Amino acid sequence: MRPALTDYRHLASGKVRELYDIDADTLLFVATDRISAYDFILDTEIPDKGRILTAMSVFFFDLVDAPNHLAGPPDDPRIPDEVLGRALVVRKLDMMPVECVARGYLTGSGLADYQRTGRVCGIDLPPGLEEASRFDQPLFTPATKAEIGDHDENISYGDVIELVGAVRADQLRRLTLATYLQAADHALTRGVIIADTKFEFGVDADGQLRLADEVFTPDSSRYWDAANYRPGVVQPSFDKQFVRNWLTAPETGWDRSGDAGPPPLPPDIVDATRERYIEAYERISGLSFADWLGPTR
Repeated sequence: MRPALTDYRHLASGKVRELYDIDADTLLFVATDRISAYDFILDTEIPDKGRILTAMSVFFFDLVDAPNHLAGPPDDPRIPDEVLGRALVVRKLDMMPVECVARGYLTGSGLADYQRTGRVCGIDLPPGLEEASRFDQPLFTPATKAEIGDHDENISYGDVIELVGAVRADQLRRLTLATYLQAADHALTRGVIIADTKFEFGVDADGQLRLADEVFTPDSSRYWDAANYRPGVVQPSFDKQFVRNWLTAPETGWDRSGDAGPPPLPPDIVDATRERYIEAYERISGLSFADWLGPTR
C-alpha cells in the first residue's frame, strides 16, 4: 500500500514544485500544474503539466550520460497515489548556487544582453548576429538563482568561480555543455531544435555533481521546429514562450513593468499550451503521453 502525501513532512514550495521529506537520504519531488512567467506564478493552471514535466525529465535523465538525482523509478512505491506520474523520489544534494544555462542560439535574455553590450554573460560575440542566430559552439551562460518573485540575473564565468571555486566552475561548465549537446543532437533527429536550456546541479555525499530539479522540459528549455527554423525572426515554440508571448501581446493590456500581476490565461491559451507541451514530449521521446503514469485531467 502506498503512503499518503500527508505521511511526509512538507519542506518547501517553489514556483512549480513542492518538496517533501521522505527520510535522511531522499526527498519527494512533486511537480504541480502551476505555471510561472516573468517571475509571477499565474492564477491559471495547465492541466497535466506536472505529469508532462515529470515524463520529459525521466526520459532525458535516462538519455544523457550525466549522473542525476533520481533515487527510484517513476512508479516507486514510496510515491503516493495522489501524485503518481508527477512525482519522483530523489537524493538529497547540496545544491549549487547558480543556474547553469547552455545556449545554442541567440534569443531571450541573451539577445537582449548582446544588443546592449555585444556580449552574453561576459562572452564577446561577433557583430551582426540577430534573433535566433546559431552559435558555432554552444555557450555556457550562467545566472543567479533568484527567490520567488525575483529575477534571475545573467552572470559571468568569473562570477561562478567566485561562488563555487575554479575546479567546480570548470566541472559545471563542461558538464552543462556536454549534456546540452547530447540532448540537442537527439532532439534534432526528431525534428526539434533545443535552442537553449537551464540546469541545476547538486553535490552528493561523495562529492559527485548530479543533475537535479528538471531537465529539458518545456519550462526549462526553448523548443523550435527544425523544419521551419529561420534566423532573424522569433521562432514558433513548443514551450513556455508561448505563454510569455500571449501575456505581453497588446491585446492583454498587461504592463510587464507595472505593479499588477499578469491576467488569467483564457481557456484557448490553456488548451494550446497543454497541447504544445504534450507535442514536445511525444516528438522528442517518441512515446505516447497517454501511456504515462497517473490519471489525466
